[in-house]
Formats: sequence, C-alpha cells, structure tokens
Amino acid sequence: MDAVSALRRAKTWEISESEDETEAENGSNPDLKSHERLPSVTVSTDCKEENAEDARSDSKYKTAQKRSRNNTCALLPPPKPPASPATPSPTRKRRTKEEIELDKQNAKERREARERVKAAKALEKEEKKLEQQQRREAAQKLKALRPENCLKCLTLCIDPVLLQQESSDILLETLSSLEWTFLIESQHLNHSITWTRQLPQEGGIVEEEQVLMVFGWSEFLEVVSAVKKSLDNEGDETGSPSFLSPLLEFLNRDAKKVVTILVMDSPLEYTSGSDEGTLASNLGMDQLHIEEVLVYLQLYKNVSMVFLDGWQGVTSHVIAVTKALSKRPYKLLTERAELPFCVDGSWASGARVERDGSGLEQVWTLQIQQLNRVSPTVAATVTAAYQSPQLLLQEYQRLESEEEKKGLLAGLLIKTGGKERRIGPEISSRVYRCFTSQNPQLVLD
Repeated sequence: MDAVSALRRAKTWEISESEDETEAENGSNPDLKSHERLPSVTVSTDCKEENAEDARSDSKYKTAQKRSRNNTCALLPPPKPPASPATPSPTRKRRTKEEIELDKQNAKERREARERVKAAKALEKEEKKLEQQQRREAAQKLKALRPENCLKCLTLCIDPVLLQQESSDILLETLSSLEWTFLIESQHLNHSITWTRQLPQEGGIVEEEQVLMVFGWSEFLEVVSAVKKSLDNEGDETGSPSFLSPLLEFLNRDAKKVVTILVMDSPLEYTSGSDEGTLASNLGMDQLHIEEVLVYLQLYKNVSMVFLDGWQGVTSHVIAVTKALSKRPYKLLTERAELPFCVDGSWASGARVERDGSGLEQVWTLQIQQLNRVSPTVAATVTAAYQSPQLLLQEYQRLESEEEKKGLLAGLLIKTGGKERRIGPEISSRVYRCFTSQNPQLVLD
C-alpha cells in the first residue's frame, strides 16, 4: 500500500507542475479564451489501469460487505411485536381455614386410598406367590409319596440269626434282584424282620410298625404251650420261654407295633381248616384251647400267626408286606375321610330299626349286600324270597344233600332294566357258606 500511495503522490505532483506550466503559458497569451486556458491533465495508461483496479476492489469490498449485512439480518430473530398493555388479573379469593383443612383431609384420604390399593395388590401378589409355592410343595410331596418312589425310601432290616437257617439265601437273592435296599443287623427281637422309612423332605428316618418274626414248627409249639400255661395261671407270664418273653417285653414297650409270626414247615395247612385235630394232638390240647391261644395273642397282644411253606413262602410274604408299606402313605393322603360304603345323609349306624320292628328288612338286605359282588338288586331278591335269616336257615336245614343247599338260591330271578336273569350257583354257594360254616378263617371268595 505504501508503494501505491507514493505512486499516486508522484502522479499528483506531476499534474500540479503541468498545471503551473499551462497557467504560465496562458498568462503570456491573453488572446486565449477562458475555456482554452483550463488546465489539461495528462494521465498515463498505467494510472488508468490502477484506478480501474482500485474501483473494482472497492466494488467487490462493498458487495461483500452488503452480503455480510444481509446474512447477519437473516440470522437475527424476527422483531417482537409491540407489547400490548398488561391485562389486570382477576382478584383471587382467599380460602378459609376450613377449606384448607378440608383440602388437606381430602388429599390425605386420597393418599391413604392409594396406599390401601397398593397394599392390597402387594398382599394379593404375596398370597398368589404363596399359593403357587404350596402347590409346588404339594405336588412334590405327592410325587414323593407315590408307591414307586416310596419303595425306594424303604429299607429292610434282617436279623443275622435268620440267615443261619437253611435256604435263607432265597430271601437275599430275591431282594437283590428287585434292587431293594436291605441291611443285615441285629434287631431288638431275634428272628425278626423290620422296616425303616427315609423321609426325604424332613430328612429323618422312622421305623414302620410292622414286624415279622420267623419261627420254625418247634418254636411255634413252644410259644403256644407257654401262652396256654399263662392263661391257665390267670395271666402270669413269668417263666415264659426264650421266644415269648422278649416278644412280650417288646410289645409292652411299644404297644403300637404289629407283630406277625411266620411259622415255617408246618406239617399241616392250619388256615385251610383241614385236619384241625392234628395240631391239637401235637400240642396235647383240644381245638378250643388252641383257638383260645391264637385269639388271645391277636386281641390282647396284637400278634397274628401265618403258616407258610419254607423260605419261599416267607420271601413272598416279605415282598407283599413291603409293597403294602410302600402304598400306605399315598393311600393315607388320597383316601377319603368318610367310609366309602356310607351314603351321605344316611344314619351313621346304617338302617334305623324302630320299636315296632320296621327297618329289620332293610338290615337283612344290607347284611346280604356285604358279600363281595352282591348288588343291591341281588340282595333284595334274596330277602324278598326269605324275609329273615331264620327262614333261610330253616330252609337249609330242611334240605338233605350239600349240593341242594348250595344251589338253593341259584334259581331266583333278578329283574334289572326290563331283563331277567338268575342269581346263579356261585353267589348261592357263597351265601350258603357264609351262614352255615363253622370255620372262622374260611375265605368266602
């Protein structure tokens, strides 16, 4: 820029000197007109180009400045409209103290209502969660009590004295083949087999009430003789043999135990009722005394007798008892509290008998109906033909042959659904054996 300024000043000076010279010349020549005497300015070509360039630069500068102003104006927010005069707000009414308290009370009630709803939802959610947990636990408990699972929790405890007998290995081989758990350890009672049950949920072990004692024929005779002597001595159990004394002491300590004596190698099948005099002759007592001993053991000592044929029979009995024990918890959990043969709404004692004797016919019908596979229609047909047990017994006594007595009721007609059929010889024979047999252990079906 300094060089440009200097150049301009030099040109100015040149113009000024030219003007002075022109004025001098004009002054010396008076004939020249005034306009002829105007100074002439001589501008070089270079100066013209510089002035044109300066003009273009100024124009570009002004154009850029204008654009900058336009952009700045575009970025600025639009001008605000002139503010209108302020509108005066209406006068607010002051609330009274009662209104403030009422608002507070309403707000408190709304807050308490929300809290109650929230608490109710939380309680409902917790109850639902607890119910689901109880259902899961009940399902797990029910699953654990199923016979197939409960069988895995049972353990047979076998007294080692029993394994000294011949053919006792049949029991161990059978238990091993079934993959049942068993232990060989000394028991409170010699010659005994007991069961223990593991409780998975409680984590404990309980003893089952069932106890089996395995006797030979000689031990059984010894026990029966000792019990008979005790009865003759008015219940004096002193001097009992080695087999009976520990048993009585064991039952006195725990009266809930159920003891079953398995008698092996008996020379007769006592339970079938055949040749009952053989046992009486072996013991030197009559049949009535023997039954007295067995009834005493079962009713007063909770001890029953089962006569089996060797260790094969003992093994079958042990398996049957084990399976029954595995089914017991599930049955206790699922069976109904009321008796299955009691009708809802009926009298607890069955048929009511009035003073005039009405109701006896219904009792007689129910008595017949107790037999297996005897329907109410069949029982009603029998009681309609013979209206009392005494009439039926008199008819049996009138007949001579056994076959006639067994088939007495076979020809009676039963009407069901418009059809007729006969009772048949099978039911007729069972009814006859039920009312005429003298054997208390007779199996009717």
